Amino acid sequence: MDMHVPHALLQLAGRDPQARIDDFFCSAQLSATYAADERTVWLRMHPQPRPSFNPELLRDLGTYCELLAATGGSFSGSRLAGPIEHVVLASAVPGVFNLGGDLALFMRLIEAGDRAGLARYGRDCCTVLHSNYVAHGIEAMTVSLVQGECLGGGFEAALSSDLIIAERSARFGFPEILFNLFPGMGAYSFLERRIGRRGAENLITSGKIYSACDMLDAGIVDAVVDDGTGEQAVTDHIGRTRRSRNGLLGLARARRRVASLDLDELVDVVDIWVDSALALTARDLKLMQRLVTRQDGVGKSEVLHEVLH
Repeated sequence: MDMHVPHALLQLAGRDPQARIDDFFCSAQLSATYAADERTVWLRMHPQPRPSFNPELLRDLGTYCELLAATGGSFSGSRLAGPIEHVVLASAVPGVFNLGGDLALFMRLIEAGDRAGLARYGRDCCTVLHSNYVAHGIEAMTVSLVQGECLGGGFEAALSSDLIIAERSARFGFPEILFNLFPGMGAYSFLERRIGRRGAENLITSGKIYSACDMLDAGIVDAVVDDGTGEQAVTDHIGRTRRSRNGLLGLARARRRVASLDLDELVDVVDIWVDSALALTARDLKLMQRLVTRQDGVGKSEVLHEVLH
């Protein structure tokens, strides 16, 4: 396993490569570092060829989650060691947090009638997101830093954290209803626990793209900050709340207990999603294909506008 974190990724994180940072995990599509001064693991996704959850990224995320759980809440690296108090999920792709599911893969599996393949993909997604929802079983709080487009499965990933901090230009939405499907890897479960059944269903069925401020007003995003200040905002939050860490951590644990979410619930919804995916018509798949063919070069929200008109 390559544990080297590229200099460019450290720059993207707004960090001096000589700072107190040690490698945690690195692969072709994922890089995680431990920041000793913040007692924080920073995870950045950089999937290829498009910023979506392809099977290789999901595999690497699964390994990352297992490594975090195995730490027991304390990092011990080649240069640094210390407790893990926060786990941050972010992106290394400029302008995009994550565009969601691997639509090209979905189409191939649907056209082949491959129920097992669709279910496997969905369950892999749910395993990763549930691990983040329960803070990987360690005494930590989880944060999603959203910079840019956060759609479909990317939105589900952001929702799995205790705290969501978004830059002002970030945009959110679930486009699945536009091609007659629904987001099946946690959207309903996460949203229902944040804003209730009516709010969750209205958002999922709207097919609209929402601003970060819209999501703040809806009670989904916890803070909106100026573009380019997201990393500093997370760092400031960590520093500002350190004295209250014990109480806030206890509150997070209480929230997870009261709004408990079992992996079985997520997996059961995936099975419903698979049934719906296999029932899509040729017209539905044609709309999905339009998104697939344009995702590489155009922002997904712009593609959605084209699909709607």
